Amino acid sequence: MHDALFQPLTMGALEARNRIFMAPLTRGRAADPMFVPNALMATYYRQRAGAGLILTEATGISVEGLGWPSAPGIWSDEQADAWKATTKAVHDEGGLIALQLWHMGRIVHPYFLDGEPPFSASATKAPGEAHTPIGKQEYVTAREMTKEDIQRTIADYRRAAKNAKKAGFDGVQLHGANGYLVDQFLRDGTNHRTDEYGGSPENRTRFMREVLEAIVDVWGADRVGIRLSPNGDSQGTDDSNPPATFGAAAKVCEELGLAFVELREPGPDGTFGQTDVPKQSPLIRELYSGALILNSDYDAAQAETDVNSGKCDAVSFGRPYISNPDLAERIRVGAHLNPNKDVPKSWYFPIAQGYVDYPTLEQEQAIA
Repeated sequence: MHDALFQPLTMGALEARNRIFMAPLTRGRAADPMFVPNALMATYYRQRAGAGLILTEATGISVEGLGWPSAPGIWSDEQADAWKATTKAVHDEGGLIALQLWHMGRIVHPYFLDGEPPFSASATKAPGEAHTPIGKQEYVTAREMTKEDIQRTIADYRRAAKNAKKAGFDGVQLHGANGYLVDQFLRDGTNHRTDEYGGSPENRTRFMREVLEAIVDVWGADRVGIRLSPNGDSQGTDDSNPPATFGAAAKVCEELGLAFVELREPGPDGTFGQTDVPKQSPLIRELYSGALILNSDYDAAQAETDVNSGKCDAVSFGRPYISNPDLAERIRVGAHLNPNKDVPKSWYFPIAQGYVDYPTLEQEQAIA
């Protein structure tokens, strides 16, 4: 079944054995000590190594860029060394894994910054509340990044990219989506700057371009991708003219020769905000000639249709991979999918339950 999804895919130097990818999923298991990956995480990713490509959970590039309890980082030697168990586990199963590089910008709560405010493209405030170890806390107004802040943050991305290479990843993905720092620069709802990083769509892509150039300098463009969310509001980050903004971003990806672009295009019940807006993937497909991965609210049939039609080259699945570690195999044989234990406790708490205890189809059959 679903023959198109089981054709190999070349993305630059990356050779995916199928077109069922695992989307980035924040799971909050890097506890004791905080931000350092552990053996439980290695087990989790090993179980899901049948994906054509695993895109890791969002991983902090610096202390000031990470504001999620028990999320992993990649800024220190200790973190890079700890990630090696995960990359080895995936490679031992014949899998491919890329690290997602993350800076949250204004979404970081001062709790994680010794009381200091976060920074962003401009002095704006996200709506809603942040998750912190002491409960939900209202976001605060970020301070506008100086030129020095920008250059220092680009250097942080470069260091993180180097650490990802030391850790044994096959490539990296820049998190440019969901209302985090890169997205805050891209969209005019959060970027009110009047210098060369603000104003026109081309100027608002400058930060993204400079970060990508630093990462490409470490890895080569053929092992670098980006995630974008060009469709509507994401955590209060929005744009008045998405075709102009994300068309400019797609041109940057094309000029730099990135190996892949992943687009989050949610359906009517998607997370992070409104979803009843026109899709930008046809425009981006026209402007970017590399591998295009679509994500959000897919089932196997729709994935097959969109890969077959050429709308995209692969589909990344998120929540189905939480409860189906062998998702690709289940799709291949037409088996049932396990439902999620649909509670935040199992999604985000640093426990094994709801994380590594979902059975594979083979294990289910053995029990039966």
